[in-house]
Amino acid sequence: MSIINVDVLLVGGGVMSATLGTLLTQLDPALKIKMVERLDHVAHESTDGWNNAGTGHAGYCELNYTPQKADGSVEVKRALAINADFEVTLQLLSYLVEQQLLPPAHTFINPTPHQSFVWGKEDVAFLRKRFQRLHTHPQFADMEYSEDPALLKQWMPLVMQQRDPAQPVAATQVKYGTDIDFGALTRSMVKTLVSNPNFELMLGHSVRSLKQDKKGHWHVHVHDNKNNKNRTIVAGFVFLGAGGGALPLLQKSGIPESLGYGGFPVSGQWLVCQNPDVVRQHGCKVYGKAPLGAPPMSVPHLDTRIINGKPALLFGPYAGFTTKFQKKGSFLDLIKSVKSNNLKQIVSAGWANMDLTRYLIGEVMQSRQQRIKALLNYYPQARAEDWHLAHAGQRVQIIKDCNIKGGKLEFGTEIVTASDGSLAALLGASPGASTVVQAMIQIIERSFAQQMHSREWQEKMQAMVPSYGASLVDNAELLKQVRGRNLATLGLNKA
Repeated sequence: MSIINVDVLLVGGGVMSATLGTLLTQLDPALKIKMVERLDHVAHESTDGWNNAGTGHAGYCELNYTPQKADGSVEVKRALAINADFEVTLQLLSYLVEQQLLPPAHTFINPTPHQSFVWGKEDVAFLRKRFQRLHTHPQFADMEYSEDPALLKQWMPLVMQQRDPAQPVAATQVKYGTDIDFGALTRSMVKTLVSNPNFELMLGHSVRSLKQDKKGHWHVHVHDNKNNKNRTIVAGFVFLGAGGGALPLLQKSGIPESLGYGGFPVSGQWLVCQNPDVVRQHGCKVYGKAPLGAPPMSVPHLDTRIINGKPALLFGPYAGFTTKFQKKGSFLDLIKSVKSNNLKQIVSAGWANMDLTRYLIGEVMQSRQQRIKALLNYYPQARAEDWHLAHAGQRVQIIKDCNIKGGKLEFGTEIVTASDGSLAALLGASPGASTVVQAMIQIIERSFAQQMHSREWQEKMQAMVPSYGASLVDNAELLKQVRGRNLATLGLNKA
């Protein structure tokens, strides 16, 4: 068995690993980095354009980020935080485009207005409250609101076609929203990484086990799927960025911080339209309210997408249940993830979320006619023959230990880091890729704390992310500066 020594091992060839590898390579080009991906291509699981929403999640249109509380008020704290994190992601992308480390921005990101749309008196009142809370903050100062059907017909023509004029409707809009092909972006980032002589990409390699020695180094055993050979990679730092595959790998690490975590897999499907006569009429992303009991990432949306350079119109997602943790995973993934240290958490979380289970079963059992009926709520004149069903990616929601209460199902992303900083994993789903840069910065701060205190790393990080060390939520002038640069550099001010 051959042995390979590296400074950093990135497990998974998606946007998480690619972003962390990019940041570390810029901070210290001498770092010896390897990326291991079990498939024959990078960015073909959750990161692939067809496997995610493609929305640059900024809190502009996603109503699940602004829940209505029992007293009727609207909570906006999470929307503000996600919006700030997305601006951090855009800062890194702007830097990489300026330095010609990425191709022209239009190859992976395009300006696409982000809109929220509701109907019925109760939901209109909710959206009005949401707008009033958000619009006063500098981050959302450019948000527009209207209950005028004539104006909404200009914003979202397909949505307003032949809609009942007596139906109360309302919408908000931020013109400089984005559509992002995270698959194209990741492939470009990895292409740049591969050009560095200290970086190596190992495709078709699966991690079988990992164990830490007494000196703190990780011995990661990988299998070459094509040549049927085994290798050992000895790394000072390991990042588990394998999407749904991160939890099983984290469990194999045996670090105390992994105990108590479980996973709840959720699948998805899209209705896809590629009829150019229809697609050209809808140049926006329209998000509605999730059905009662639906997981947050199942918020229905009708939105334009540009995937691999080709425009399409998607509606969904239709959620479903599977025991796989990845699209190209095993039906035994869920069963194998159940351990003695998380059984209580998984059972208690499952019992507390029976409504979700019933909802997912109902989604799986839907007929094509029922799916088209849901589409008609957002596009009343949709023709069934223009739409076909496509499978989206897998998501594994976190089940987290809550001590005496057992486990709690979390909807979001979470970083798990070993106490000595030698290993980190990213678990969970939405907002995921949109906030990837802030998440990877947190990992660097935890796992490369000594280097991050150096003047060189501080200056380089601020060159890549000018707002580093400051709050975009609290600093309106800084927000104005970085947002203006992002919009200009990435061509988002052309919407």
